[in-house]
Amino acid sequence: MARKCDICGKGVLTGNNVSHANNRTRKRSLPNLQAVKAVIAGTTKRIKACTRCIRSGSVVKA
Repeated sequence: MARKCDICGKGVLTGNNVSHANNRTRKRSLPNLQAVKAVIAGTTKRIKACTRCIRSGSVVKA
């Protein structure tokens, strides 16, 4: 299963760690996903939602 919010589609961000000597290594920033039971189309389903969607009320908890 992908590390992606089922509501807004927020996913993994990638970039570089840059050291003082300007060495570059890849890094990943993961979204803060929570497994919640939500009401979708009248039925209760288990989804992965980011905390911003949960706080903003985009997810209707079961």
